[in-house]
Amino acid sequence: MSRLPALAMLLVVAGVLAGLPFLLSAYHISLAARVGIFFIGVLGLNILTGYTGQISIGHGAFMLIGGYTTAVLSRDHDTNLVVTMFAAFAICFVLGVLLGLPALRLSGVYLALATFALAISVPQLPLKWSKFLGGRDGVQTSPSRTLSHVWLYGAAWTASAVLFGLAWLILRGRIGRAFRAVRDSEIAAVASGIELPVYKTLAFGISAAYAGVAGSLFVLATNGFAAPDEFGVVLSLQLLIGAAVAGLGSLWGILAGAAFVGLLPTVSSSVPVIGSSHGRDVVFGAAVILVMLLLPDGFAGLLARVRRLARA
Repeated sequence: MSRLPALAMLLVVAGVLAGLPFLLSAYHISLAARVGIFFIGVLGLNILTGYTGQISIGHGAFMLIGGYTTAVLSRDHDTNLVVTMFAAFAICFVLGVLLGLPALRLSGVYLALATFALAISVPQLPLKWSKFLGGRDGVQTSPSRTLSHVWLYGAAWTASAVLFGLAWLILRGRIGRAFRAVRDSEIAAVASGIELPVYKTLAFGISAAYAGVAGSLFVLATNGFAAPDEFGVVLSLQLLIGAAVAGLGSLWGILAGAAFVGLLPTVSSSVPVIGSSHGRDVVFGAAVILVMLLLPDGFAGLLARVRRLARA
């Protein structure tokens, strides 16, 4: 996308997001904040899967780590909540790099299965160390932390804007070119002098750091309560679905992907499905299939086709 239309689109979206808190009820502001949280998670996963071709079905685990970082620091040290987001970013970056090292030997479905195992095993850690992490009862942030819907909305979308800008700077430069080279052909990337282990582990680290910030905000959105059941495998799948709906390898459909996974479960719960006690799951699954059939390249692909038609 050329610079002027892209800048105009960003300004329009920023203006709409800035005005929403003055137009929506408290409930709908909380839903919009939820979209902002998924925006960060989907953006981070897209950096890993869309730009380096490494499939992950375990990013809910990094969200759990980021969420528990915020809850524990707030409960035990009364740390400022914004500071806990930076801590979640740093901790998850380091853990993402460490995970990226063994992942160097895996690719495709084998990497997906390894990260899927991560999504299953990490939520069990609070149960193992229940004395410190609260077990199934979870961890509550400091009782003095009472957050308004507007504060959470502002925090979520401010973090989204900062991390989107950071992702744009990373992906438009040398690192982004190396990521795309790794995605297109690892053999050609190595032949071009790209250090494959460095860039693949760096992508894991950046992606995990974004998920950590999303997890930190996710806990704040659930009344400051971190519980293992909130970070199950379904959350990891929602992030992957959001990235696919957004369009892998592009930043311009992230908002659509985040809105899809952030709002559709709430919307689908009100749709009656005859003969099913799990109507929300049925509607959500049908919507995913329909979107993938109509938009195989995601929302970013739709935008690309619209631009080509406009030029023609």
